[in-house]
Amino acid sequence: MPTVYVNDKPVEIGTQKLNCVQAAELAGQFVPHYCWHEALSVVASCRMCLVEVGDVNPKDGVLTMQPKVVPGCQTPVRDGTTIVTGDYEKRDASVPARPYDANYLKVGPPGTRAKKAQADTLEGLLINHPLDCPVCDKAGECKLQDFSFKYGRSESRMVDVKNTPANKPGLSSKITLFTDRCIMCTRCVRFTREISGTAELMVNGRGHHEEIDTFPGRPLENKLAGNVVDLCPVGALGSKDFLYKQRVWYLKESSGVCSGCSTGCSIHVDSNKDIVYRLRARTNPEAQGHFICDEGRYGYHFANSTERLQRPMAKADGALKPAPWNVVTPQLKQAFAKAATDNAKSVIGVLSPFLTVEEAFLFATYFKGLSADVRLVLGPVPVVGQDDKYPKDVKGNAVEPTKFVIRAEKCPNRRGVEAILKHFQGSVIPLASATTGITAAWFAGGYPDKAAVDVAGWKSPALLVVQDIFATPLSADATFVLPATTSFEKDGTYVNHAGLAQTFVRSVKPPTEIRTELQLAFDMLGRKGLVQAAAIRAELAKAVPFFAGLAAKELPTNGVRFELPTV
Repeated sequence: MPTVYVNDKPVEIGTQKLNCVQAAELAGQFVPHYCWHEALSVVASCRMCLVEVGDVNPKDGVLTMQPKVVPGCQTPVRDGTTIVTGDYEKRDASVPARPYDANYLKVGPPGTRAKKAQADTLEGLLINHPLDCPVCDKAGECKLQDFSFKYGRSESRMVDVKNTPANKPGLSSKITLFTDRCIMCTRCVRFTREISGTAELMVNGRGHHEEIDTFPGRPLENKLAGNVVDLCPVGALGSKDFLYKQRVWYLKESSGVCSGCSTGCSIHVDSNKDIVYRLRARTNPEAQGHFICDEGRYGYHFANSTERLQRPMAKADGALKPAPWNVVTPQLKQAFAKAATDNAKSVIGVLSPFLTVEEAFLFATYFKGLSADVRLVLGPVPVVGQDDKYPKDVKGNAVEPTKFVIRAEKCPNRRGVEAILKHFQGSVIPLASATTGITAAWFAGGYPDKAAVDVAGWKSPALLVVQDIFATPLSADATFVLPATTSFEKDGTYVNHAGLAQTFVRSVKPPTEIRTELQLAFDMLGRKGLVQAAAIRAELAKAVPFFAGLAAKELPTNGVRFELPTV
């Protein structure tokens, strides 16, 4: 098995084609870097990842180290490659040292060259860097801050006046550029050329006068532009949506799944005091890769909206009036039990593609428990245009190979809900096929967009329950209106367009009088005890063969892939 040595520690790399940074990571050794990113081309411009490298001469078996440090991101490894980082002195002392030659050790112990090179690189980057840490949004998660503390000098030798280029708040409607903070890693430039393909960004000038800029008349406005803020290792690129709102050390980070489209991008949800402040991409090679679209990134504001439905309401004297849950729940049970007894075939439960599989399973269990003749219906599936593929050429046409797709289907869990429907009744009934002859209906919605609930041709029955995030034209005719939670306010599982099931956890608490869909379904079923998504998921895995892969107590971080049923 091909083996490399990182700070003397042997690591098997198999058939993987790795550079020194990646090989060191396999060994549990971090090599600092700015410009390198595994989803972008290699430029080796920041010089922060400099390492000492050597190989064994196949003729005499002698280990010979190269006389100069090399960029780890640009240097491939092979069987027998020896890598020494600037942290060599912190290596595992129980691992036998490699047979380094005397000429190599003349300069000092292994790692001396790399350590000095990193300190010199940081000094060069900080020459013109402003002391903006107290006001910079990146403070607390800034690689320049972190690396300066760990690898840099403890004092500055700069005596000249710093170069202070003008900032560029007009770079984009969503992004501002603090030019004096930029370290010219060019990650943002390469992203717009290689991932979005829109190429709005460029490097203008030379030497200490280099600046990131846009081409004349071409602001940074592509649908993936927000990723450059995540890619920026310092505070040069800032999101106007998040600017000066929170210090990152006050934020609670949770693992979520974007509900904006059927791609189901893995995301980090950053919140404080039950308010969502930003969404960031969470790398998942099984889902979207490294990036997310701006539609998903900035599409969280509905969760913080004051226009949300905040409490249950019941119709009394011809008008909807607030009512407590302990009054509404028994009324719902009684009304639907009677409707199912009178004519079960005229009762429908509408399950939206924004429900988690756990919620859909419990609601389906409740409705079919009323009567086998109660029909389960798939709620409206919002579709906008066509799939938007990236990168693009100069004419805006998609270019192969595709690196990112914004799906036209604007919901996260149609496949999961369809699998539930097929299990309970053998087929999927669209809402358009269940618009007549209905005496009772329950719309379990959760749509973040009011316009997504398309009920054209629908005639409201005598008993209508609408459970949603916002008031809609449909809720105006309802007998009961119930507030719904957002994906940030619950635990659950979504199944994306390709059959990838991903679990996510609650990031924030819902408003005080909003009851989660799982809790409501529990109450309608008459169940007692603690409501836990994981327990319901285990129950689902036993009951529905399609979801058998969810039986494990802890699912893989990247999700579980299912073979999608034919609908």
